[in-house]
Amino acid sequence: MSKTIRFNAFEMNCVGHQSPGLWAHPRDRSWQYKDLDYWTDLARVLERGIFDAIFIADVIGYYDVYKGSNYHALHQAAQIPVNDPLQLAAPIAMATEHLGIGITASTTFEHPYTFARRLSTADHHTKGRLAWNIVTSYLESGAKNVGDHGLRTHDDRYAVAAEYVEVLYKLFEGSWEDGAVVRDRDGRVFTHPEKVHEIGHKGRFFDVPGYHLCEPSPQRTPVLFQAGASGPGKAFAAQHAECVFVAAPTRDQLARYVADVRAQAAAAGRDPAKVLIYNLVTVIVDETDEKAQAKFDEYRRYVSYDGSLVFMSGWTGIDFGQYAPTDPVRRVETNAIVSAVEHLSGGDTAWTIEALAAWGGIGGMGPVFVGSASTVADILQEWVAATDVDGFNLAYAVAHETFEDVVRHLVPELQRRGVYPTAYAPGTLREKLFGGSARLPDEHPAAQFRDIEQVKRAAEREAVSA
Repeated sequence: MSKTIRFNAFEMNCVGHQSPGLWAHPRDRSWQYKDLDYWTDLARVLERGIFDAIFIADVIGYYDVYKGSNYHALHQAAQIPVNDPLQLAAPIAMATEHLGIGITASTTFEHPYTFARRLSTADHHTKGRLAWNIVTSYLESGAKNVGDHGLRTHDDRYAVAAEYVEVLYKLFEGSWEDGAVVRDRDGRVFTHPEKVHEIGHKGRFFDVPGYHLCEPSPQRTPVLFQAGASGPGKAFAAQHAECVFVAAPTRDQLARYVADVRAQAAAAGRDPAKVLIYNLVTVIVDETDEKAQAKFDEYRRYVSYDGSLVFMSGWTGIDFGQYAPTDPVRRVETNAIVSAVEHLSGGDTAWTIEALAAWGGIGGMGPVFVGSASTVADILQEWVAATDVDGFNLAYAVAHETFEDVVRHLVPELQRRGVYPTAYAPGTLREKLFGGSARLPDEHPAAQFRDIEQVKRAAEREAVSA
């Protein structure tokens, strides 16, 4: 029996997300990102297509590695201007009934105590359809503008992230007991104070002694997404993530990644089948292969060479502006996205700078599949069979045309083959994705913090023995 294929939409609250220059296409709407109608229109399209979620990326900072400045980022709207992603959760939820809403937020630039309140509020407002994409950030400009002297090392950022999620688990899972909120009008009791607990967290990076400010939301902890593909990133995903995003450009690279994450999840005591893995892909689909190819050729005429290298330089930390177009891409140790460097310098393709700019100009670091619905469906099924990936995080070339084409052409073909959902499951996002409970499973590391008083006693004993 063929494996079910799942889709997320990969977006960002900015212009032209991963396809620099395509904002100039006459049918593109991405310049309308600042209008709520842009997002509610897209959300309705995605829900018609039974997408699991809209995944909204984010960066704190701006791309200033390419040619040593942010000039070309501004000139080509390369993820700047950019608005806050969490503000979109409520309007998207109001426009839809089932679509999950994945919000990216960094563990590097925001304190966990205040962020916990923002996440719980959004999970309430979406009635349990919220996901948090955990990132550690990679732009030096972001670190400098929040008062840090520079970005922490890659491994240190993951050390911060590990403690950050521990604080959130304590707040979400342990601070308020089940049954703490009773809303007893006759007895005039809203909350039983004895069932609300201080978390008493004292760690290397954070001290958070008190209570969570919010009563438990439908999922308590939102569905946990994570997009790291480096060694520390995969280890973190295996420990914590319920859904993992990767941008592997080839089947072989993706197969190795999927096998590694599943093996690490099993070693961590988790069910590897309950970790959903999505690969970044851009689909250009039309009624025939010829029409799809013509559309793709049309799109490529709008790609910005400088805009593409702005992204590639920012993602890798390598200033590609210092090289000639025909120079080869060489591996350089940087403090940015380590996996991006590994993909480009250690993969299956020998890249030149101009080839890199052309390849990354539509959809970023993932592959682009072009063809009729039948052709693209064949490719997706081949990738799933060869790699054990669970689904695809779909980027766009032209907003919202790319997603409308997928829903109009590709989704019905996949449904006809019996490999794509025809309806949503009931419940919260976690229940839709995994069945069972709205809560994290007992095997997840967050579960150990549900009895927060026991956790605090254990910490006190450890402090005394030390």
